[in-house]
Amino acid sequence: MINLTEATLVVILLSVLLSLGSTRLMALVQIMALQGVMVSLTPLLLKHNEAFSSGAIIFYQVMILIKGILIPGLLYLAVKRVAIKREIEPFVGYHASILVGLGLILVSVFITNNLRLSLASGNDIVLITAITTMASGLFLMMARRKAITQVIGYLMLENGIYLIGTALTNHTHTIYVVEFGVLLDVLVGVMIMGIILHNISRAFDDVDTTLLGRLKD
Repeated sequence: MINLTEATLVVILLSVLLSLGSTRLMALVQIMALQGVMVSLTPLLLKHNEAFSSGAIIFYQVMILIKGILIPGLLYLAVKRVAIKREIEPFVGYHASILVGLGLILVSVFITNNLRLSLASGNDIVLITAITTMASGLFLMMARRKAITQVIGYLMLENGIYLIGTALTNHTHTIYVVEFGVLLDVLVGVMIMGIILHNISRAFDDVDTTLLGRLKD
């Protein structure tokens, strides 16, 4: 019998590797939409035998809506507006990035095995996926030139932080409030980044962040 939780986590890890190896910005947005839905479903799959309150169910529905539809939709509009389809000449090549991603998975396994935390059954795999996702998001922010790709790395970093919270905590009402507040901060951040992307594109006809070095007082 297929374990839905493990299958979901495998999809998340595959989405991380695909993000590291993808050159097409629109494909990256689609991958982030899939990853957002999978990340939002993970707590539900971990606790599928438990009874959820109506508030918890609404919370997870809002999470799926924001992570899987709203934020990717804003990114889609940003990509369409700047009219740039590919990431060209990244700081770190795509094949090397995939190797880094595979290395991060191994490092995450090592860290999880040596933390000696009293995790619930199955949560060790969630923690491995969380550390990999968070580290890969940080790497994506540093290894790419285009601002839109760096925004996607930022979102991947946030997804990893959310999964770490899922692995290490029981979702009490306080945790719901904290996670929802963080998610709203991320949403506002993406909207601000969209405005910045538009302004960079209008000023330089590109969204390569290295061009900002040309600005002078």
